[in-house]
Amino acid sequence: MGPGDLSRALAALPTKTDPRLLVGRETFDDAGVFRVSDDLALVQTVDFFAPIVDDPFDFGQIAAANALSDVYAMGGQPLTALNIVAFPTSDLPLDVLTQILAGGQEKVHEAGALIVGGHTVVDTELKYGLAVTGRAHPNFLLTNAGAVPGDQLILTKPVGNGILATAAKRGKLSTDAQRPMLDAMKALNGAASRAALAVGARCATDITGFGLLGHLSHIARASKVTLRINLDSIPIFAGVRDAVRAGLTTDGAKRNAEYLKDLVRWNKGSEEDRAILFDPQTSGGLVVCVNKSEVAKYLSRTAGSVVIGEVIQRGEVAIEVQ
Repeated sequence: MGPGDLSRALAALPTKTDPRLLVGRETFDDAGVFRVSDDLALVQTVDFFAPIVDDPFDFGQIAAANALSDVYAMGGQPLTALNIVAFPTSDLPLDVLTQILAGGQEKVHEAGALIVGGHTVVDTELKYGLAVTGRAHPNFLLTNAGAVPGDQLILTKPVGNGILATAAKRGKLSTDAQRPMLDAMKALNGAASRAALAVGARCATDITGFGLLGHLSHIARASKVTLRINLDSIPIFAGVRDAVRAGLTTDGAKRNAEYLKDLVRWNKGSEEDRAILFDPQTSGGLVVCVNKSEVAKYLSRTAGSVVIGEVIQRGEVAIEVQ
């Protein structure tokens, strides 16, 4: 669902406070965090979706990396995962499901976690994902509310994979051109998360369905700051601009744009740029807010990471693009 619809659906629901609930739904963080003891908190999340690639094993890997990323975005380490499956048994052979589950299991094991079970239903559309539980120290979390003016915004993966996946589905993207996108979506965000904690960062988010600007707006809101983005510094997958020019965007991008229309000031940027920054991502990178003095150290620990902007005092809008 788009962030606007989701916000309206949640608005009428009462909230219950508890001192053990360190992070709930109010700040649109990537996962919930519940303190068990002075030095242990549980990080919990769930994510599943329909296939965005044709190969079942690749789909399983991407879906698992995407779900695990929410734990990393909070500064946690995954412990266990539960498979969530909707499968059209009358339309697809069970071997497809086996390959999906094998792909997911491989990524979970790579993360140092275990698959401990799951739940399946028969459905007309294939869907797969994970419910993941991780651990973190209550005093060392990465949350949307931890950004402070002066922090630098660092993005760890290129954007535009939603546009490229749409192009691939429509037969407009070659197998070779898909490879960088697939490799990035399969890559775990664990190293980026651990590096953030190592340099004393306290704010991060992963870039998924709400697009780069959607997730950044959650940081701005929760931290009561404005994020100033340098458009020219944002890394974009090769082929994305060609795909946008060919009209290969998604309905999700339109929903994100509608949600953000009053939250973003565009001092620079074409309609093409806007389509890319609104593009829903799957298993995207982290955006980490890092103190200026620690930026070089963070970049040295995370290959491919790029500074894309800075945190400033709260202004009239959540995000400025320049």
